[in-house]
Amino acid sequence: VLIDRTEPRDLVIIDDKHVYSQQEVRELLGRLDLGNRTKIGQKGSSGLSRAVSAYGIVGFVRFLEGYYIVLITKRRRMADIGGHSIYKIEDTNMIYIPNDSVRVTHPDEARYVRIFQNVDLSSNFYFSYSYDLSHSLQYNMTLLQMPCDAGESEELNTSGRQDSFDIFEEEGIPTQVVHGLINEPYAKYVWNVRLLEKVKDIVHPDWLLYIIHGFCGQSKLLIYGRPVHVTLIARRSSRFAGTRFLKRGANCEGDVANEVETEQIIHDASVMSLTAGSFSSCVQVRGSVPLYWSQDISTMMPKPPIRLDQADPYAHVAALHFDQMLQRFGSPIIILNLVKKREKRKHEKILSEEFYPAITNLNQFLPPEHGIEYIAWDMARYTKSKLCNVLDRLSMIAENVVKRTGFFVNRPDFYCHTLRPDERWGDLGGKVTPNGRIQTGVLRTNCVDCLDRTNTAQFMVGKCALAYQLYALGMIDKPKLQFDTDCVSRLFEELYEDHGDTLSLQYGGSQLVHRVKTYRKIAPWTQHSKDIMQTLSRYYSNAFSDADRQDAINLFLQVFQPSESKPHLWELPTDFYLHHSDTMVLPHQQHSYTHWWTDGLLTFLPSPYDEAQCEKNRRKVAVKRMNRFDESIDIYTEFFKPYELTSFDDTFSIAMTNSSREFMPKTVGLDPSPFTVRKPDESAKSVLGSKSSKEEAVLQRKTAASAPPPPSEEQISSSSEDDSEEEREEDGTASQRSTPIRLTEPSDSSRLHEQRLPPVRETYGLNLLVNPPDEDILIYHSAPVSLFPSDSIYEVSAPEVDVQSRAVFECHVQTGRGWVRTLCHEDVLMYREYIKNRYM
Repeated sequence: VLIDRTEPRDLVIIDDKHVYSQQEVRELLGRLDLGNRTKIGQKGSSGLSRAVSAYGIVGFVRFLEGYYIVLITKRRRMADIGGHSIYKIEDTNMIYIPNDSVRVTHPDEARYVRIFQNVDLSSNFYFSYSYDLSHSLQYNMTLLQMPCDAGESEELNTSGRQDSFDIFEEEGIPTQVVHGLINEPYAKYVWNVRLLEKVKDIVHPDWLLYIIHGFCGQSKLLIYGRPVHVTLIARRSSRFAGTRFLKRGANCEGDVANEVETEQIIHDASVMSLTAGSFSSCVQVRGSVPLYWSQDISTMMPKPPIRLDQADPYAHVAALHFDQMLQRFGSPIIILNLVKKREKRKHEKILSEEFYPAITNLNQFLPPEHGIEYIAWDMARYTKSKLCNVLDRLSMIAENVVKRTGFFVNRPDFYCHTLRPDERWGDLGGKVTPNGRIQTGVLRTNCVDCLDRTNTAQFMVGKCALAYQLYALGMIDKPKLQFDTDCVSRLFEELYEDHGDTLSLQYGGSQLVHRVKTYRKIAPWTQHSKDIMQTLSRYYSNAFSDADRQDAINLFLQVFQPSESKPHLWELPTDFYLHHSDTMVLPHQQHSYTHWWTDGLLTFLPSPYDEAQCEKNRRKVAVKRMNRFDESIDIYTEFFKPYELTSFDDTFSIAMTNSSREFMPKTVGLDPSPFTVRKPDESAKSVLGSKSSKEEAVLQRKTAASAPPPPSEEQISSSSEDDSEEEREEDGTASQRSTPIRLTEPSDSSRLHEQRLPPVRETYGLNLLVNPPDEDILIYHSAPVSLFPSDSIYEVSAPEVDVQSRAVFECHVQTGRGWVRTLCHEDVLMYREYIKNRYM
């Protein structure tokens, strides 16, 4: 590969895509050395000098000047799966490509470099030369079993092994020939996919080294002298990635915060081959609650109140999230929700009250056999009870989950399973194939942070799956393991605690606060002081360093790409619009929701409908919607005539308070611009004040760095954790949705003139009085209206509304019109019961 260093801004790479032997590399370097000397035959000074030695290329990145190349200079071997080594990045080097003679300097380049290097690549980034870490073992081994075209396969020249490079060479370890698994990686779990986009189609595929972020650990277990490797791989999602309080819930594409896929691999280490060895794996997922919710950290409270940012009546974002899971794992999707259900002041309970109706709504559109299963269990409340054993309850849940989803095994059942059958083995789920078993479906565990409680629950599921996996590989005689054994307590529990500590440091800024021993109630007294220190460490990280870490993640993942024509990264008041790409697009919620929720079920449901007819229907619907838009303009203009507004821009600005304002964050004040600096509790006052926008942006980004006044007693009590069994709930809490802004009375002309919003032309640069160009109208008519492959009412049945609900709705409509009906006998009895329970 040749990289042109004379280009000051562009990346020019030339690759002949020829695989050189070691002898050919020496000859090529010798010719380059000879050609770059000042005089022919001069031996004193070399014409070619080694700048750096590297084990791989992370990618290429550009800020405001030229491109940089990021190289892996140190590595450490962490695990081995069937002869395929998995390495951890220990050190990297970032080299500026253009020569100093052609370099065009920029004053902000150094700051971007520092922000980029805040992502510590030597901390829990992993890669493999021959194994795809972005996919599960089940996916990779399924590729090995697929028939391969003999014309496309390349034969390995074993006789010429000594003349080629060996990237697996270790001191004292004999060289082995290992066939690599080359397939398209799953971009969701690859963290340098955008850093390699520029060269993906130019260089040979062997140059592309995809890295994952998360955890990788391997322990060796000896069962009567038979070596067994227990490997734990955690893949952190690169979408909607960030720190604890700055990334909550989900974005508009269904990607949730703190989403991690954990895979538990068991294999017989006596045979180091994917094709001949015995392997088993089990996958489970953790992730934030897929709703539009957040927590405001500007109050400097240990537990800021939970706020639902946006109403989602059709479970739009949850549908997108579970659509992704159905496509990757199949059904059943089992949800284990561990948030609290009983609190004096609503905190975590807000999420459960929104999450369960969303699941119920989505299950209406799924076949009963592929429905989402929902398990809600208040783990924190049971932990404080002296009569309940938390791990016993989790063990029962884990047993049911493993029986429903099954796990992956690459070999058929042993004959001993037939001679000595176990009743639990016969009830195991998944799919049985002639070559073994396949896991279908997955368990999705969540609490509020998806850290402490979630890790303990995943450990119990992993412990249950470990017993079944060892039984399937013929290692033990019964699919059951006990606590306080070397296998579970010393090896497996420590592996999961390292896994939990690593993921907690990445997302929360500290190690686990509550561990498995804490929930077993056998933790030593010194553990309490450690828990306090971890809590303080997590609070400090969230308050003072998370904003810088979030900027570094956004820059590394290329969510934000610097440009001279837009504000700098540190000038943005929020990264909300970086992670919500289609925030300002207002789709027809109900129509498109039904179709794209069922889009993930196309693997289960046949589609016998005509595509050509569907395309005609889409175009008809597009024309109707265009006509409706023209009619709506006339309606708006006629409606706002009494206000004596001068242009349609002003009309649209006032109408916006009840339309697109509902799709914006609730902190938006009177100025509807998405780039205006906001304060936490904005209501009727202007958010700009006397300060400039740049000063406000800096203040908003560094809110936690200032020293605010100490919180009041009411705030402290609202943030305290209370698991009392009382079911009293206070109506007015800071966790509820904010009241929407209402229009002023039309008679008060002076107040209306003061609170009038700026016109849409001034705010967004749009002029709605001018007709759109013909090219835009043509694109609008030709664009598909629905995301469904077929547009038919027969694929999904609409939700049914019973007669009682219709009656209640009609009663509300009549009440709104002023037609209040008289109270019946049932209403009087209900009112008396309310007075009796409330005041007597």
